[in-house]
Amino acid sequence: MFYYIIGLFVVLLDQLTKWLIVRKLELGESIKIIEDFLYITSHRNRGAAWGILQGQMWFFYVITIVVIIGLVIYIQKGAKGKTLLGVSLGLMLGGAIGNFIDRLFRKEVVDFINTYIFGYDFPIFNIADSALVIGVGLLLIDMIREEREAKRKAYGENGTHHQ
Repeated sequence: MFYYIIGLFVVLLDQLTKWLIVRKLELGESIKIIEDFLYITSHRNRGAAWGILQGQMWFFYVITIVVIIGLVIYIQKGAKGKTLLGVSLGLMLGGAIGNFIDRLFRKEVVDFINTYIFGYDFPIFNIADSALVIGVGLLLIDMIREEREAKRKAYGENGTHHQ
């Protein structure tokens, strides 16, 4: 249940921030937070990450529904007693649902976090995107940790193989 609460928190925060952006900023309007690093910029995206697959809404609907179902199944079957895995899946679930709500009701995704990293103007993103990226990162960490633990059990601390 805790992992679903994480997902719900992500959805609520994502939708609240997007609502504020749509309500308070004109499309393309930008507010400087930290000069040459962080801006709040009202932007819309009809595609996926970095604007790829523009206008392919039915593709996104189908893929997102499959991903959401897969995440729920994985939370139910694989996350019991595995906090890092559960948190990563909860973040990904919330991120997927947050952007799905935009695509379903707005026919585009509201993006607004505009960063410049070492002078590179990174593509504008949102809270749902952030949750997805952090969730995937935590999932990778969990997978690496699980693999190391499996090797440790198979080979022991001194590297000899146990049968």
